[in-house]
Amino acid sequence: MLLALGLSTEALAQERTAVRQGFELKSGSGRRVIVFRPKVSVGAQSTGGLFEPNAEWTELARRNMNAALAKQQASLGNTIVEAPDASGDQALLVEEYLNLFDAVSQAVVNYQFFVGNRLPTKKRDNKAGVFDWSLGEGVRDLPGARDADYALFIFNKDAYGSTGRKLLQIVAMLGPRIAVKAGEHKGGAGLVDLRTGDLLWLNADFAMGGDVREVDGAEKRVKQLLEGFPGSEATSAPAAVAAR
Repeated sequence: MLLALGLSTEALAQERTAVRQGFELKSGSGRRVIVFRPKVSVGAQSTGGLFEPNAEWTELARRNMNAALAKQQASLGNTIVEAPDASGDQALLVEEYLNLFDAVSQAVVNYQFFVGNRLPTKKRDNKAGVFDWSLGEGVRDLPGARDADYALFIFNKDAYGSTGRKLLQIVAMLGPRIAVKAGEHKGGAGLVDLRTGDLLWLNADFAMGGDVREVDGAEKRVKQLLEGFPGSEATSAPAAVAAR
């Protein structure tokens, strides 16, 4: 029944933040952070819980989030540079790493942060305050990587509940009293070491606020994603691993 209603451990997860053990980035350190444009997907959630992409919504959200990110960069506390425009094989490489960051972020949430799914090794890591994930040394080949110390990756996915999904939500509550979520709003932001590929900081939230199709909503979303960014002038860096 739960599978039929499209429920998952991801839907139950909330915000989690983690920092790699021993990593610290102070404001004004002179370190250069290259920012890649966020990977953005926006669409509808079908009655059965499937994601149905909407190109118009996605393009609108992408523009809004890019503008919000540019506006927020001044508060990040270090030298922030935008990734250079890429084409051909370089553009494909950037897309591959944005997808990889998305996948790794979700694996972190599912297998280290979320109690019910923790892998045995990640249970031990949490007890020892260890956060050990990587995108691999291939990040060195990304455009602009040789002129920066770190890379900031962001992914964002919004699925707005369809009419059918909302009706199912009502029926499920009135009948078997099963909670069905209408809509999915998740994202993650991560800082990666461009020498090693290590994931140094991650902020992931699978129950985000703000409608990214609106300017104000996108600004709210970006602030949520960058909350606790290491060296940020607005907020301080979190403890080594803040996961429950």
